[in-house]
This record gives sequence, C-alpha cells and structure tokens, in this order.
Amino acid sequence: MNEELHIGPPDDPAPQRTSFRFALLAGAVVVFLLVAALLWPSGVLLNPWFHGDKSSGPRRHVSASGTPLFFGPAEQAYAQRLLIENVAMSRAENFLNQEVTTLAGEVLNSGDRTLEGLELTVIFSDSLNQVVLREARTVLDGTAAPLAPGARRDFEISFEHVPSTWNMQQPAISVTAMRLASSK
Repeated sequence: MNEELHIGPPDDPAPQRTSFRFALLAGAVVVFLLVAALLWPSGVLLNPWFHGDKSSGPRRHVSASGTPLFFGPAEQAYAQRLLIENVAMSRAENFLNQEVTTLAGEVLNSGDRTLEGLELTVIFSDSLNQVVLREARTVLDGTAAPLAPGARRDFEISFEHVPSTWNMQQPAISVTAMRLASSK
C-alpha cells in the first residue's frame, strides 16, 4: 500500500467557463429584446413625454377635422387660463355588451383670447399611480364655433377599452394642444 497523499491542486485543469459566459450573455440579450418588444408597441420608446421633446419650436398636432393644433410657449402660457370644470364620469354597456366609460365636463375660457381648437389628454392610473391609459382627444375643432373669452363649452369623451387595472378614480385631464385665434 504505497498510496501517497496528494495535497494541492487537482491534476485536471479548471472546467471551461466559456460556455457559461456565452449562455449568460445570450440570456441578457434575450431579456433586453423582450423588454424592448414590450415597450415598443405601447409607444414608450417613441413617446415625447418619456424622452422629453428636444425639438425646437412648438409641437404640432392635427385635430380630427385636419386643422393644426399647437402647444408652443404661447399656448402653454394660455393653457393656464382654460379651466376644466364640472367633470362627471359614467359607465354603461354598448350594443356589443362592452363597458364604455364616458367623461363629460365643461371647458371655461377665462382668458382674453378666442380659442379655435382644443385637445385634452386624459390619463387613467392604477392603484400605484402608474399610467394605464393615456389618450389625447380633440374637444374643439374647426367644425365648431370658436370659444370666446369668458365662454363655456361642454365636452364628452368616451373610452371603450379602459384597462381593468384602472383604480376607478377620476382620471387626470390636461390641455395638450390648442389653436388660438389670431389677435388683430
């Protein structure tokens, strides 16, 4: 029995870690692609609110009637003079047995200029205050009479597909585009 006790590193070289590193890198690429695929359809990757609008000049929107709406410095300053009041929500079933959420209210032009077009953005949130639905809707366009200073105008916006994760609270409403009458 001449067995020698061998103390030290084993005679076999260390196992190759190249395949593990490759698998780890491939997994990271797959996770990145999945996250990108989930964010791309929702518009988060292309959304100016997410990245910040780096363009110079006013942002331009087009109403349903095809008339341009803007949100440059003059419109942003005037937006503070537009008050959204008497907001009420209701839910009903349409003829296809789908739940429809309706948001109704009034816009008050408390400024000194006539408004020819107006777009409102409605933001529904979940219980963690995360946005589950953001939609911009034109509530005043070139087909309606302009909204004079001091005047009120009713609006009604319907949503057919509000996510079930909505917290059932009144959504946030903000002015996101408008067209002011030219001052003469």
